[in-house]
Amino acid sequence: MRWSFDVAKVAGITVRLHVTFLLLLLWLAVSHYLVGGWPAMVQGLAFILGIFGSVLLHEFGHALAAKRFGIHTPDITLLPIGGVARLERLPERPHEEFIVALAGPAVNVVIIVLLYLGFLATGRLDVLQDFALVGGSFWAQLLFVNMWLVIFNLIPAFPMDGGRVLRALLAARMGFVRATELAASIGQAFAFLFVLLGFFVNPMLIFIGLFVYMGAASEASSAQLRDFADAMPVAAVMLTDVRVLHRETPLADAVEILLRGTQREFPIVDGLGRAVGMLCREDVIKALRQHGPEVPVARVMQTNVPVVGRWETLTRIFTRMMEGQHQAVAVVDVHGHVVGLLTRDNLAEVMMVHGAMAASASVDWRGRTEEP
Repeated sequence: MRWSFDVAKVAGITVRLHVTFLLLLLWLAVSHYLVGGWPAMVQGLAFILGIFGSVLLHEFGHALAAKRFGIHTPDITLLPIGGVARLERLPERPHEEFIVALAGPAVNVVIIVLLYLGFLATGRLDVLQDFALVGGSFWAQLLFVNMWLVIFNLIPAFPMDGGRVLRALLAARMGFVRATELAASIGQAFAFLFVLLGFFVNPMLIFIGLFVYMGAASEASSAQLRDFADAMPVAAVMLTDVRVLHRETPLADAVEILLRGTQREFPIVDGLGRAVGMLCREDVIKALRQHGPEVPVARVMQTNVPVVGRWETLTRIFTRMMEGQHQAVAVVDVHGHVVGLLTRDNLAEVMMVHGAMAASASVDWRGRTEEP
């Protein structure tokens, strides 16, 4: 996420802070200091850090549950309105999403139970009766905050946890895409309610409402793209008029092809015609400046680019390409020989054509007229 920086790495998961989170801490520190001096500032910041510590553990609950299903979580980002655990991919089955979604609130329930047992063991249950959000016991405040996190996150407002639980339940009956669309609509209805309440109760609800609304719209769009990728064969959308370069080919040859044609990405092959790398336009320009035109393309190509089989669907590679992780990937046959090319530009064009064709019931996605 942009405007975020790394602060720690736990169990292979990078913890990141968004710059707006630090601005929130600064604003709270100044506000509490002006009201009650240093003691008030320390107490206020400790409370806020306690809240976000609970939020961070909540997100680790999601991450560890996802890991059980083979889903890695690259990072968790803390924002002023909460945390976001970025999963490597969505759970594939409704029951998996159900478990992953509930794992976060379950962590907060564990925190509540532990704090309550702590009060019970020390004989200090009276602090719960005299609870005050400002000026009360820190641990009592933390207990009630975690109760609020459980209740709030289980509101069925997609993409919050409750909304994901709702989608998992709906997906078991009506399919992933339709379930996402319905859950997103419900989430957007809650978003309008949050914004309305924000004008009368707490302005923070306005920002939460906007976050929920945009998140629901994004999730609905992502579900449609996922459905598109699941159904689309690579062989149907790949570029087939493709020039490949041998690994010993001088960069000057790539420059000539680049200037004389429209191809901007070049699969690099070995003597058997198997893909060993990719050379993109930006790589060509950078290599010309650093090495000159006679350098072999094998020295300047990208080597960490995956290949995809022509018999596969777009599912495995689509998301990574559209997020910008790969500009192009080589398409190979069963022997590993390059037979085509997928680029972000041609995928975007296919999606536009698919959307236009889908608007007409008389044609399929390849433009063939359907019989009445």
